[in-house]
Amino acid sequence: MKHCFASFVIAALALSAGPHGVSAQPRHHDAGIDILVNGVPQKHYEHKGRWYVDALKGREYAIRLRNPYPVRVAVALSVDGLNTIDARHSTAADARKWVIEPYQTVTISGWQVNSAEARRFEFTTESQSYGQALGQTANLGVISAVFFKERVAVMSRESSRHRSEADARQSPAAPPAAQAESKTSADASAKKLANEEYAATGMGQRTDHAVTQIWMDLEQSAAKTVNIRYEFRPQLVRLGVLLATPIADPLPRRQRAHGFEAGFSPEVPRR
Repeated sequence: MKHCFASFVIAALALSAGPHGVSAQPRHHDAGIDILVNGVPQKHYEHKGRWYVDALKGREYAIRLRNPYPVRVAVALSVDGLNTIDARHSTAADARKWVIEPYQTVTISGWQVNSAEARRFEFTTESQSYGQALGQTANLGVISAVFFKERVAVMSRESSRHRSEADARQSPAAPPAAQAESKTSADASAKKLANEEYAATGMGQRTDHAVTQIWMDLEQSAAKTVNIRYEFRPQLVRLGVLLATPIADPLPRRQRAHGFEAGFSPEVPRR
């Protein structure tokens, strides 16, 4: 029987429904994944068969995974082609995975740097990205989640009772974890630079995120695969995902500006 390795989140508030814990409430979502900024899910844009998210430069984000199945799942989660547990580039089947109980959710807030801490995901430029630092730039701008169901043995009630008793006696304890716009030339240059920047993910602040590890017997084929592309807004406009937002020219307003006006400084009522 083939066994696949998986990492299981046991954050300090593992039973909490907060933004960095595990929720016990059944939640259903076709995508099975949300990108959170300050705990708020960012809108997904569908374009030509792909899903996109507007990357907010300089902002930290988290990834919320939902298990829509009645069995446990192990999710291989990569950002910019790097596994969020150990930063390795591999196939989804061989990757270390996050385990989610039936119908629960878990929020992954960053790159797991040890068994107790993570470094938050942060939208940044390619040159400042974690992938660039590791020399892995082929898959920048992609968040990928591949769901594998736990294999459930089918047996009679009697054999199940004896099997459970045997497992309880023989199964070893799980090993400890080792992972989880003005018209000036300056403004024009800044705008041109912004339009030429591409989004990637860097390492943000350190945060508590305790994990441990278990072994699971997983189905060989993935149950679901979700890929999300993220880009800064100018690139989403170039791709046709978003419409360009008209930008008001500040020059006429500045031309109408003048200096002194008659009168005195207004008083603000005291409270």
